Amino acid sequence: MGHKLWEILSQQLGEDINKSNFRSTFERLELTSSKFINIHTIQSSHNFRFCSYPHQSISNNGKNSIDKQQPYSNLKQAPKIINFHSRKKELLTLSRWLENPNNSLISVLGIAGIGKSTLVRYFLDINTQPFDAVIWKNLKSSQSLDFIITEILTDIQANNTKKINDLFNQFLDLINQKRCLIILDNVEEIFIPQQLAGMYKPEYQDYQNFFKMVTEVEHQSHLILISQEQCAEMDCLDEELYQIKSLKLSGLEDGEILSGIGLKQDADSGLKLIEKYQGNPMYLKNVAVLIKDVFDGDVAEFLAEDSLVITKEMRSHFKQLFNRLSPVEQKIVLELSKFQQPVSREDLRQHLDLSSMDLINGLKSLQQRYLVSKIKADTILFNLSCVFEEYVRIRGEKSNDY
Repeated sequence: MGHKLWEILSQQLGEDINKSNFRSTFERLELTSSKFINIHTIQSSHNFRFCSYPHQSISNNGKNSIDKQQPYSNLKQAPKIINFHSRKKELLTLSRWLENPNNSLISVLGIAGIGKSTLVRYFLDINTQPFDAVIWKNLKSSQSLDFIITEILTDIQANNTKKINDLFNQFLDLINQKRCLIILDNVEEIFIPQQLAGMYKPEYQDYQNFFKMVTEVEHQSHLILISQEQCAEMDCLDEELYQIKSLKLSGLEDGEILSGIGLKQDADSGLKLIEKYQGNPMYLKNVAVLIKDVFDGDVAEFLAEDSLVITKEMRSHFKQLFNRLSPVEQKIVLELSKFQQPVSREDLRQHLDLSSMDLINGLKSLQQRYLVSKIKADTILFNLSCVFEEYVRIRGEKSNDY
């Protein structure tokens, strides 16, 4: 029956509708006066909560009235979900953390393309916890903290005639009086490029105090930060003592990530391709287009090349990422790419003209960017992300313009 429902909705709305994008599509279209208007009133055992926009409802006397109890929602800057692949464990973790009022600051972290924003956006679609307001802000659009707080206050307190002159105090009043869920996406935009990870730009230093304030002041709201870089305020030293939680996303392993994109594959070749590109949805999307164009969609034929192909889209992304690294980090990744295997800190020290402090801080920063992982063995080893490693290796062999 579900398939028939999606088919009917797709025909009526003129776009592909499925269970992953149902809610986000209705929110985007803001269907407030149609035959779908009372979908939320269906009595069933489910606790599905759809209406995020103010809407009309049918009162007991049969007349239309405005339901003022619905939560305020502004997801205009949230990403559109096209496909969502299984992350049940991560979804349950987010739900559990948000049930605890003490977890005021939550970070969702990981390398670009791994699915951080998609995970949080999908979570909002299936979330059943009661919030008075849900707001998504993308720092690619505007990085000014004063501007963002002003927008939040203006939106939620639309009927408040009080002038916004003391932003922080009004914001504290808001998150204390209402249960708000505020998402800040692309937080790495407020960090300085070509410096160690998580260092604030001078003009955005107020964010550091803002994040600390959220964790130190008593209130009933939650702030979710989505970022490719981790800063000190996102680092959870002791999950039992601190009100900070960090969810670090790794690659997907589910073969379904390649379903529905027109590739010719069996279970074995599909899983090999996913493993080769570390289960990163962005990498896999780029390489899937290449496989369709050059190999007529045949995954096994592509894998027979026995090389890690870096597409032009991936190369452009990695070039920006490499240029964002500090000079110390660039030296470290260039050296790591020569080994093509996990390396100890001592081996790196022997091959690099860096002080012990610079090497240690550089390795820490690369881990905070999710480009280097630590392997615990008899000796602690450091491993460079294999897809990025291939780009760095080729870059080292060619020119810096690669």
